[in-house]
Amino acid sequence: MRRKMLGMSQERLGEQLGITFQQIQKYEKGTNRIGASRLQQLATVLDVPVSYFFPETDGTEMPGLREDGAGDFVMEFLSTSEGLELNRAFARIRDAKVRRKVIDLVRSLGDQDSH
Repeated sequence: MRRKMLGMSQERLGEQLGITFQQIQKYEKGTNRIGASRLQQLATVLDVPVSYFFPETDGTEMPGLREDGAGDFVMEFLSTSEGLELNRAFARIRDAKVRRKVIDLVRSLGDQDSH
């Protein structure tokens, strides 16, 4: 998700780490595990602390996630290009009333699809 948030391709990330984009794909899909030194490299390239890659372990939950996994859809949605684009555009709206209207619009459109 962080790579996508930065608008970085798998190929570019691979180049910065000295590995192929196929290896990045395997890491992202969970096919291959990431070692500690590679994780440190990733954190540096993506400009985040290593702890970014780990869920909270002190009993608190990450926003949008619950222990039963019911909130996983939030993270899945934000990992898509549409989710990131919507999130970025929404964050640029400064007027709280306009943001509220956008939320109401999206909610009403979602309700139309469920009928």
